[in-house]
Amino acid sequence: MKKELNISYPAIYNGTKKSEIYFIEGTPDLAKLFFTEESQANDERRRIFVTDATVASLPCMQSFMEAFTDEVHGKDILCILGSGEKYKTIESVLRIVSDAVQAGFTRKDLFVGIGGGVISDITAFAASIFKRGAKVQFVPTTLLSMVDASIGGKTGCDYDNIKNIIGSFYPAEKIYFYPEFIKSLPESQYNSGLAEAFKTALLFDKELYEIFKSQAEKINKRDTDMLVDLIKRSACAKAKIVEEDFTEQGVRAYLNLGHTFGHALESVAGFGAITHGAAVAWGIGRAAELAYKFDFCSSKFKDDILDILEFYGWDNKPVPSCIQGGAVGERLLSVMHKDKKNLTDKIRIILQKDICDTFIKEFEDKEILSVLGK
Repeated sequence: MKKELNISYPAIYNGTKKSEIYFIEGTPDLAKLFFTEESQANDERRRIFVTDATVASLPCMQSFMEAFTDEVHGKDILCILGSGEKYKTIESVLRIVSDAVQAGFTRKDLFVGIGGGVISDITAFAASIFKRGAKVQFVPTTLLSMVDASIGGKTGCDYDNIKNIIGSFYPAEKIYFYPEFIKSLPESQYNSGLAEAFKTALLFDKELYEIFKSQAEKINKRDTDMLVDLIKRSACAKAKIVEEDFTEQGVRAYLNLGHTFGHALESVAGFGAITHGAAVAWGIGRAAELAYKFDFCSSKFKDDILDILEFYGWDNKPVPSCIQGGAVGERLLSVMHKDKKNLTDKIRIILQKDICDTFIKEFEDKEILSVLGK
């Protein structure tokens, strides 16, 4: 196990002063990671492990799951939740808190999220509110979580059909990356993670952008070396921004490229109808169209983005196919107005003039509607 990266945080109470990220080669073996005498001697805290039914059923998780009898292993407990965005709720957060309370956990004990972005978000949020803060660690099992969700301390859940409207900034003290987990992902989830990595390329890494353009065969085949490179590049880029702007007062907001459109799409389509990454990819396309319409970027830049989105199978139509019914633009716009990033009655959008040339602008409703079809 090799530690590749440290992320430092500002001098405010947020659960930990830094996140340590470890890359571990080979088949994931969480029993070895957490249950050996050495690992337990080095960390005497009680642990609540939080995962979902899909991850719990993976063959590589068998030895870890078998260590628990009636969801208890020695001083540790296990909480298994339903899988997917529809379980990213305050009820799931409170289920985790309730299990910790019933087991007599203290604020010195540890919450461990094993799963994708939903699990990391709700586990860390539960940790942040449990007795005003317990430590949290992650074992991300999806590409999206490795390149984005597990890094940087954003936690939370959906509420009232609004994406991530409840949450906190609360980073994990340790994150364990097993790239081999990605080999077991269904295509839709793998593609979802690629969208977040592509977003990172657009924002911060011209070489990664060229990789997406020229190395599609290796990317689509999930070549191990290529995956490790994608993850490390994305993690390093996000780490740099998080250290600079932990609570999103400035440049960290750029990481929301595609997200204002994308979150609205997830909400209107119904949580779980489209993956988060696919929604963000659609949002990146809408942002490119908006930038071009108001002369912020060239037609070549806009067309290149739309071509890449189409090549990787992401929907870039003004009216995405996952939404049923009429008045699509107005329905999306209504949700976009509730986005937590808005500071006025206008809608705040992340735009680009070119690769790695990003800015923020507020738009009137009619301007947004111009790229959302009819």
